[in-house]
Amino acid sequence: MKRMLFIAAVAAMAIFAGCKEEYAIPVVSAPGSQNVEINKSVDLSFGFTADAGYKSSTLTATGGTAVIKTDASSGEITGNVVVTFTAASNVGAGAVTLTLSDNEGQIETATAVLSIYEEGAPIISAPANTEVVQTKSTDISFSFTSEGGYNSATLQATGGTAVIKTDPAEGANSGNVVITFTADRTTGAGSVVITMKDSNNKTGVATAVLNITEWPTISVTQSITANTTWETGKIYILEGRITVVADVTLTIEPGVVVKGREGAESNATALMIARGGKLIAEGTADSPIIFTSVTDKILPGEIASPTMSSSVNGLWGGLLILGKAPISAEAEAMQIEGIPPSDLNGLYGGSVPDDNSGSLKYISIRHGGTNIGEGNEINGLTLGGVGSGTIIENIEIVANQDDGIEWFGGTVNVKNVIVWNTGDDAIDTDQSWAGTLDNFIIVNPGDECFELDGPEGTLAAKHTLKNGSVYADNAQGIADLDDSSPLAASDSWVDMTGIYFFGLKAGQVFDKVPTYYTCTFSNFEATLPAGSVLTDFFKDGSDVFTMAVNEGANTVGADVTAFSGWSWAAVSGSLTGF
Repeated sequence: MKRMLFIAAVAAMAIFAGCKEEYAIPVVSAPGSQNVEINKSVDLSFGFTADAGYKSSTLTATGGTAVIKTDASSGEITGNVVVTFTAASNVGAGAVTLTLSDNEGQIETATAVLSIYEEGAPIISAPANTEVVQTKSTDISFSFTSEGGYNSATLQATGGTAVIKTDPAEGANSGNVVITFTADRTTGAGSVVITMKDSNNKTGVATAVLNITEWPTISVTQSITANTTWETGKIYILEGRITVVADVTLTIEPGVVVKGREGAESNATALMIARGGKLIAEGTADSPIIFTSVTDKILPGEIASPTMSSSVNGLWGGLLILGKAPISAEAEAMQIEGIPPSDLNGLYGGSVPDDNSGSLKYISIRHGGTNIGEGNEINGLTLGGVGSGTIIENIEIVANQDDGIEWFGGTVNVKNVIVWNTGDDAIDTDQSWAGTLDNFIIVNPGDECFELDGPEGTLAAKHTLKNGSVYADNAQGIADLDDSSPLAASDSWVDMTGIYFFGLKAGQVFDKVPTYYTCTFSNFEATLPAGSVLTDFFKDGSDVFTMAVNEGANTVGADVTAFSGWSWAAVSGSLTGF
């Protein structure tokens, strides 16, 4: 019996011990930046909150010495520790760091910043602690009085760079020096030290303390079921396949960065605009919208990635726009490739040629194309049954594992496009897309520069590709045109004009022209490798290409200036020679 009571008592003690209260880490606040004359003293009051009760404080000082003048009472929850700082005989910056311990052994520190000056020298006041987002700029104003009159100022910065924005007039006895501080990418503490000289060559110093914070980041875990805006100055993380459902609009403001979480197969991340939904994603030439992977450390305001190669692909899904425009397929509506059949938001197609799925301008889509199953990847930009009421222009696709842009029927027109370093085809058309692609650049696709297919159902419509420049150095072929048979009625039906081909290599072929529909090819130019002839690359046995292709020159093709400034391909120098 005694043994049982003993065990019960021990168990009760263990339970009691397990319920020990947890106390918050103390919070300590330092006074604002202060000025102190050389060899003089100043009192500094540090405030604190200690849930476990105050125990003790220790000090470290630079630029002078510090002692505790008034200590807090043991066990005190809130209060102040007053410190006396005595400046040394040298002009410059000083600091006092107080380290506070509570009765649980937890510690916290705070630092008071001091400016040490000589008698008669400029006295400078720094602003209160300032927050600035990484890579962003902020203006900081130092006020001063100077018996000898202002002469000059110099700056030293940590955590970023600083330049003088507004200098006071020479000889001014008071005023402000405004500096612009631009933060580095690293978060944490930063500072700007200003050293001011007067006309008597006396020096004053002050330090502004900065806190460099991360860009605001929002995790997106649910589909968009109400009108929503993703705001400039923020990063949005796609945590899965996010759908903008019917009758709902997602607006993405200029400069937003959207990052897809890693994932494959059923867990592939993507942003999908369902039939009847809208995406208003209108970046600008100065502030494009970027879709990329979470492994990319790019921040708003940056164009080139600081960490990712332009050839890395398959890290997330991609962007899919689905509409109600006609398609030529087995049925009026079909399930888009890249989306599991269980997700009915993946349906596209209908009977509304002028359907409006929104507006996409100045958008760069990078590192996507992950698999959802064998041979079933997501394109950089998928356009399924998208209608002519939709605006799509100034689009860049970089390093997508599957195709750059693929059209599945629809009537939408697209202009100003770059497709760079895709794993499969650059431009892929299917199911009687009936629109126009105008002003485009293709750089090094992994398979075909063009895969151009025709109807898969009874609807037959022609699309047009014009004003393009194609660098095919890494491609397997120039163009794959479907020429199944007249009975299959699936031949390509396309007009192509004003296209310049270069970087060609032996073995690359522009397929034989289909005969079931009338395709037209005009105003082609090609720079050929030494020792080759046009028929090595343009294989049609008739005179179609003989009439269409001019060897050499570079008088047709894309207007490269449309891509300046906002596209990664342009700012990286990869469009040199286009």
